[in-house]
Amino acid sequence: MSQTQTAPAQPPETTRSGTHNALIVVALLWAVQLVALIGALSGIAQAEVAIHFRTTQIAWFTLMTLLTGTFFLPFVVKGAALFGKKRALLVATGLGLVGDLVAAVATDYGTLLIGRGIAGVYAAAAPLAYAITRDVFPRRWVGLASGIMAGGVGLVAFGGPFLSGWLLDNHGFRGVLWFMAASTALSFVLIAVLVPESPVRERGGRMDWLGGILLGGGITALVYAVGEGSHWGWSSGRFIAYVVGAAVALIAFALVERRVAEPLFPLSMTRRRSVWSVLLATSIAAGALSAVGVVIQLLILMPKIPSVSEGLGWSGTHNAIVSSPISVMIIVGAVGTGYLARRTDARILLGTGTGLAVLGYAIGTQLHHSAGEIIGMGVIAGLGTGIVVAVIPIMIIEVVTPEEQALANGAQTLGQGVAQIVVSQLAFVVMAQHGKVLHGTQFYLDAGFTNGLWLVVGCVAVGGLFALLIPRSKQLDEATVGQAA
Repeated sequence: MSQTQTAPAQPPETTRSGTHNALIVVALLWAVQLVALIGALSGIAQAEVAIHFRTTQIAWFTLMTLLTGTFFLPFVVKGAALFGKKRALLVATGLGLVGDLVAAVATDYGTLLIGRGIAGVYAAAAPLAYAITRDVFPRRWVGLASGIMAGGVGLVAFGGPFLSGWLLDNHGFRGVLWFMAASTALSFVLIAVLVPESPVRERGGRMDWLGGILLGGGITALVYAVGEGSHWGWSSGRFIAYVVGAAVALIAFALVERRVAEPLFPLSMTRRRSVWSVLLATSIAAGALSAVGVVIQLLILMPKIPSVSEGLGWSGTHNAIVSSPISVMIIVGAVGTGYLARRTDARILLGTGTGLAVLGYAIGTQLHHSAGEIIGMGVIAGLGTGIVVAVIPIMIIEVVTPEEQALANGAQTLGQGVAQIVVSQLAFVVMAQHGKVLHGTQFYLDAGFTNGLWLVVGCVAVGGLFALLIPRSKQLDEATVGQAA
């Protein structure tokens, strides 16, 4: 791909103050963490949504945004390369706001899912924000800014439960939905006012519509089939047809990308071992860690009904208080990783993070019946989670060029989203094997929660093992970082 970089004549250190850089970090931090915040809010609200709408299909309340986000992500990332990353980020945020508003006013579950689906376009915000970070900051800011942005997931995990608990306890799930819309509107304003446009742009490029439709359609068909497999039957003709169709679309995508002049995701980039191994390991590990919220939130918030439901039945506020130490550990792990990455092999950090997460949630499979046990599980797993989420953007910076950054971030987000959808849906399937339906709502017994946690443990462990395939690469201080190169 042909790229051009219209950087200012002077390096950023002399043209922009530290205060200005800090404000940009704040705006990008909010853009990145809004994805996590909305995910946290959705997790807190899903139990009440399921009971209100009397649905056994509550999985799609959280998965719908991932499904549409997965489909549109390649187009948004390519659009960022053609028209500017800030512009693409504003478009994604604007559509996210429209979807949030539709969901907030929905009076039936179908309309609610439509709104959530439109809002899913906002999933592209995180990879675009990380790419802008590399493009517009001086070298000494890149690692710290990336660590802070990733570490913000701890702030979300810390403040999100208190906020969502208060909203849910006092205003119901409608209050949660309206807060999502207000938060997205704030993100749009911060980006528009504070964030500069990236100087890295593709010169004279074109949108690869066919490649995007094949990739997005293939992945969407696959994750939809996984989502409905338990209802259709895993050996049913309908499930097999979707899986085969998805495989054909993805094979066709690979063939198309080899022949088009300007591919959506250049195969020359993804064929490099340093790139595909990082994408594979981080997508599986982070996707599984994102999916664990499905199990934990239902365990905590579902009511306790003898022989029907063995959730803990806590209020949203009680959940926030108990989970606050976990959130602190996520912050510690993520921000600490931002500093350590300058002098420590990122592969070691990824292995350490996945190891701690596996240990914490493995303990939780047996000990998850009281506040003390939830805290014990979460403190260990939270530290590991913070390390994993912070090291991902740093690892990608280390293995790709500035021109490839947005595409590589997009590919990682795409892979992580697919992993999250698959693991989440499998968790619902596993939990439902030990559950009951009452008045149209799916409830779960303790064995279901235990098996759901074991599923997550296994998937995170697989991601950690794939880290062994990653070759030695440049460390952060040796990598080319946009304007600071």
